[in-house]
Amino acid sequence: WSHALKTIQGNWIGRSEGASMFFDIDGSDKKIEIFTTRPDTIFGATYMVLAPEHDFVAEITTEYQQKDIDTYIDYVKAKSEIDRMAEKEVTGAFTGAFAINPFTKTKIPIWIGEYVLKDYGTGAIMAVPADDERDHRFATKFELPIIQVIDKSMYPGSSIEDKVGKMINSDFLNGLTVK
Repeated sequence: WSHALKTIQGNWIGRSEGASMFFDIDGSDKKIEIFTTRPDTIFGATYMVLAPEHDFVAEITTEYQQKDIDTYIDYVKAKSEIDRMAEKEVTGAFTGAFAINPFTKTKIPIWIGEYVLKDYGTGAIMAVPADDERDHRFATKFELPIIQVIDKSMYPGSSIEDKVGKMINSDFLNGLTVK
């Protein structure tokens, strides 16, 4: 195969289709960039998670949360990325900071968690616990809100990861069928 074809194929493999979105940080002029393959679920984003190594962690952590964040970062540093991704126990720490959901305009807490990696995507996620298993486990453990945004009642047996149904609790997207 030609070098050009290998390059094209290499650039295509593993790429996800989606959108970059930006969340303002409350009380700051900074914005957190996330990449999502499902921008239609933004109305269900009830918190954010940054990789513990994300550049913003030191800037946004409040004085009251600093000790917990430092302890958690030390815990994560002792693990490899492979161990972090394989970890079944849900862990995380609240930074004390909040982002603004750009569509709902609500304040959502910013956490750090080992399941988000700095070098994967932007190192930050919008967490939609109703439609992502890892986000759901995290939200359940830390008692964070879970907002259903896809009514799957017409698809019996569909799982949390199946993005099929009608959009609900999603403002102008309500009633839109997703498959």
